[in-house]
Amino acid sequence: MPPGYQLELVASEPLVRDPIALDWDNDGRLWVVEMPGYMRTIAAEGERDPVGRVVVLEDRDGDGRMDRRTVFADGLVLARSLKVLDRGVLVAEPPAVWLIRDTDGDLRMDAKELISVRYGRADADPQNNANGFHWGLDNWMHTAGQADIHLRLRRGVFEVAPTLPRGQWGVTHDALGRVYRNTNESALHVDLVPTPYYARNPHLLRTRGSYERLADDTNGLNTVWPVRPTPGTNRGYQAGILRDDGSLARFTAVCAPLVYRGDRLPAELQGNVFVADPAGNLVSRIIVEDGPTGLTARKAYEQGEFLASTDERFRPVYLANAPDGTLYIADMYRGVIEHRLSITTYLRDEILGRDLEQPVEWGRIYRVVHESTERDPHHRPARVSSSDLVALLSHPNGWWRDTAQRLLVERGSAADADGAARTAVTSLASGAKAPATRLQALWTLDGMDAIEPDVVAAALEDSSPHVRRSAVRLAERWLGEDAHPIRAAVLRRMKDGDLSVRRQLAASLGTLPAADRDDAVLALLQRDGDDPVTLDAALSGLADREERTLARLLQTGGRRTSQREIVAAMLAATIVRRADEAPVQQLFRWASEEGRPAWQRAALFQGAEIALLGAPMPGSGPGRRTAGRGPALPCPTCPGGRAGPGGAYAFPRPTPPVAAAARSRGAPGVPVLHLARAPAALVRMAGRGGNVGERAARLLARVWWPGKAGGAGAAPPLSAAEQERFEAGREIYRSHCQACHRPDGRGQDTLAPTLIGSRLTLAPAGIPVRVLLHGKEGPTGLMPSIGSVLTDGQIAGVLTYIRREWGQAGTPVAPAEVTAVRARTAGRTRPWTDEELRALAEEER
Repeated sequence: MPPGYQLELVASEPLVRDPIALDWDNDGRLWVVEMPGYMRTIAAEGERDPVGRVVVLEDRDGDGRMDRRTVFADGLVLARSLKVLDRGVLVAEPPAVWLIRDTDGDLRMDAKELISVRYGRADADPQNNANGFHWGLDNWMHTAGQADIHLRLRRGVFEVAPTLPRGQWGVTHDALGRVYRNTNESALHVDLVPTPYYARNPHLLRTRGSYERLADDTNGLNTVWPVRPTPGTNRGYQAGILRDDGSLARFTAVCAPLVYRGDRLPAELQGNVFVADPAGNLVSRIIVEDGPTGLTARKAYEQGEFLASTDERFRPVYLANAPDGTLYIADMYRGVIEHRLSITTYLRDEILGRDLEQPVEWGRIYRVVHESTERDPHHRPARVSSSDLVALLSHPNGWWRDTAQRLLVERGSAADADGAARTAVTSLASGAKAPATRLQALWTLDGMDAIEPDVVAAALEDSSPHVRRSAVRLAERWLGEDAHPIRAAVLRRMKDGDLSVRRQLAASLGTLPAADRDDAVLALLQRDGDDPVTLDAALSGLADREERTLARLLQTGGRRTSQREIVAAMLAATIVRRADEAPVQQLFRWASEEGRPAWQRAALFQGAEIALLGAPMPGSGPGRRTAGRGPALPCPTCPGGRAGPGGAYAFPRPTPPVAAAARSRGAPGVPVLHLARAPAALVRMAGRGGNVGERAARLLARVWWPGKAGGAGAAPPLSAAEQERFEAGREIYRSHCQACHRPDGRGQDTLAPTLIGSRLTLAPAGIPVRVLLHGKEGPTGLMPSIGSVLTDGQIAGVLTYIRREWGQAGTPVAPAEVTAVRARTAGRTRPWTDEELRALAEEER
């Protein structure tokens, strides 16, 4: 550790075993989720045995070490997250969320209420399943991994709302409410606009602003510096994973992001983000700063880490701010950290060769302290008064600020009949010196359902852009009301000098009544449409209104600007992706009109090419800074037209409707637009020759309609049994595959290749069967063997799904085909290589 820092042991086995998540009550008791069912053997035997626990640890003598263990709840299956509330404890046991209560004061569960059955999946990979109940500044409990919901308490009732899956393990927020996550090889991502907005429109091609990557190849955030050789890394045999000395060179298992917001460690750590990598046996420190171009991030040390261990079994998997003002680390302490679904042959050899499989059910919890640290020993009683809670909203320790906010929200107005707490919080919202305190007070009022329009209107004029940004979002509760006076105050933020405020405005405009939305969105986009975050946030609120908005833009577009042509192109692309007949046909008619301004026709063509040909989207280039703006679109008929940067599908979305509408049609591997009748306007343009004709012809090749001359036609329809297999395969894909290959099958650089148009995916069935049975190694990531995990029927199902989804037209796969290949390759112990599979594919064609 850096000079002056050290670890203090808080608890170890047998007091705690396999700790994976921490939380506190305000009596100072530490609550821990234990996962003893995870990887008890290399074959994950008994993984779904009901052995999970939630335990409560207490320090009865005040020496800083826990000395009492109480099992609050047991008999759980792979429980993975918890949140201690005033009314009970939320516990995640995917797909269930439980509110578990102790009604008689003995710290043991005696009441259990089901809150949701939509939290992840029961059979999903434990490394990627839903996790987190992180109570954010906005009073939503944010999630990570394969969670497509988040929760909040509203008027004493739990609300469950949709969001998009983001990150892998862990979620955190800073003092300004921005949410951070990470995954595998990418150390840090941030929501510049809250992710749930993007769930409103299933037709988006991109979700810039959600899960924006702060780590790239230029700032070194993904470089790591262990203090020991780390051969037991899953992809250690691949070039660039290990250095010549055998140590990990870059993150491969980064997780558990935490913004430090305590008050008992040196001030230089305040607002820094800490991340863990259990594969590298380390915890890294990242400095995040607001600058003129937006957020920037850098590692705190050039060639070192905040904490690195020489012990291979040190496995930090969870980091937490604590009521005593310090930082806590949960160490699962074991040799095997990778789940069986992802263990490569290389890693299995390392595990067995160096006896890493056992022992299990150990674990440690540490506290990070500094030589200057004086821990806060005070614990407030559970029934602290409302006035005391208001005072805690400005406490220097973020844990107490958040806890005070949560308790005030949980209690609501019923505990404040005289309005004293409401009045005091309102005073903080307008008069507190620190912007962070004003923010905390505003959101506390919102959570208490006690916020008034005049308070929000004043916040819209606040000197801090962070307060103004939140005020725009808080005003949404009145934006749907006709002629509400706050609407004008919100719309004035279109001229706000801070881009982050206008980005939030772009998202919030989607809550306006439909009749008023189009003009407001267009007015903002004609100023900021070349900012990809603003554009995508605005498009999220235009679901099924893209044609109307595009029509207004074309009617009033006027002269060519980069903003107008980019907005027109992305609206057109979204319309094509939605694949509704009438809007698409109208789009092609607009593009064919010779009297239409050239820039408009070019933009409409470009939009169709983005959706159907994978043309670059503006502002999606690799390494692009989040505050940057996109260039003008190429215009083949305009002098001096400029081409945009490369890169598309910056953040993959669910199955494109374009492809879903034509699941069994057209050439495999490309999106195919299925229409009920020929696109006459596009056909005419394709016959004219020249640049426009060539572009129209390329688009036409991706459009199918009944009776199309020379068309590929429809692939043979699936039989009832094959369709049933396809649907079952979709569920298997979601549980086991989409974390790496993504929901739209497009994969991730260096981790998993695209499945769309893949020669191996669409090869004779025996080829992809071999990949699933034994794995595959190659230049684009490594596919582990999952043949011992899935049955022959399940493998046939998931292959049928990926060979027919996303516009692909591969043949379905039968269980008997899998059984035959499994028998022929029973002696195989190593993953297949690309060269081997290509040769086999040629033989089997």
